[in-house]
Amino acid sequence: MIYPNEETYQQRLADGLVLRTAADARDVERVAAFDGAIHGAGVTSMTRNLFVHHPNTHASDLIFCEDERSGEVVSSLCLIPWTWRYEGVEIPAGEMGIVGTLEPYRRRGLIRAQVDVFKRRLRERGCLLSQIQGIAYYYRQFGYEYTLPLEGGLRLEFRDVPTPPERQFTFRLATGDDIPALMRLYDEAAAELSIHADRDEETWRYLLTHTDGTEMEQDHWIAQDAGGRIAGYLFVPRHHFGKELVASEVSRLGFEAALAALDHLKELAIEREKPGIRLNLPAGCTLMRLARSLGAHDLGTYAWQIHVPDYAALLRALAPVFERRIEQSPFAGLTRDVRLGLYRGTLVLRFVGGKLTGVIDGGVTDDDAIIHLPPLQFTPLVLGYRTAEELRASYPDVSVASPWRLLVDTLFPRVTSFIYTNY
Repeated sequence: MIYPNEETYQQRLADGLVLRTAADARDVERVAAFDGAIHGAGVTSMTRNLFVHHPNTHASDLIFCEDERSGEVVSSLCLIPWTWRYEGVEIPAGEMGIVGTLEPYRRRGLIRAQVDVFKRRLRERGCLLSQIQGIAYYYRQFGYEYTLPLEGGLRLEFRDVPTPPERQFTFRLATGDDIPALMRLYDEAAAELSIHADRDEETWRYLLTHTDGTEMEQDHWIAQDAGGRIAGYLFVPRHHFGKELVASEVSRLGFEAALAALDHLKELAIEREKPGIRLNLPAGCTLMRLARSLGAHDLGTYAWQIHVPDYAALLRALAPVFERRIEQSPFAGLTRDVRLGLYRGTLVLRFVGGKLTGVIDGGVTDDDAIIHLPPLQFTPLVLGYRTAEELRASYPDVSVASPWRLLVDTLFPRVTSFIYTNY
């Protein structure tokens, strides 16, 4: 949102270019128009709504370069604030979004200059991680690594969707009056995920009132039983990858409600002349399990690219997670300095009586580390996307010291995660 007298940033670049953060509604509108020209008309309204109406953004989260001679915006990206939860621990996060540069201004380092400002903004915001839904490979140069499932899922043919034996459920579009029920259903489903996004009432209201006509527009379907009681929900985006009709979010559903949801998706797909159904949902939810049982084709998944600005800060924040894992393991009461070798340095987890009392810089990597791995591969390990063994299968420079494999697997197990969008 736009706040009066908010501090802005400005930096002169070469060739008459200026790097800035947005100061007011006029700047937001200029960048929104630029984003639409680069990415498509729906992104104009998405950018505008994000920085005028979203409850968590600030105008200074919108970063852009302009040509002083023409006043034209020539490159831009932004920080979209989130709050994630990792097994109950609140993790402030900042998505890097809506990145683009006009063709004549590419290969001049404008994105790199804006990323520097973006990372400064992450620190100001207290963000412990940053994510992006970006193109393949490019963002590795800025310290991002593939971590957590993003896009893909299961594909169902119409012939594989059975007609429910009787029509026990009906579907209607959600309204603002449904927000309390949606919040409850979302929190119930999120409880099954180790890592998920927090979503408060203001964010729900934004999703229901400020995404129509944008790139993030969705149909928010409510499932009701024969008595009119809300049995769950199902979201269908209007814009997405691929040709199928996509289900992008779902609450917990019982078996009969899940059958009805698939039948509803089939009806929508036929009505909209789509060739099939794609479920981009958490792998363990009822709808995905049902689809697999019906012969759905697994498309695999892309992944969020995640950057951790300060590993030590993230590990300190996750102390309750590590302490709980230690308490429930053969290492209960652990008193030991656990050294993690990242080649360019070492992080030391200091446990006393099973409590994590400190995370400190241990200097250069040494032979006492219980694990050695490339720095970027620490991100999927810490966030439970890959185990040490899975990483070692792809990276020969990942190694675990004997006899500490069990401790590594205790501290860093694989977990179930899925991030639904908050804008």
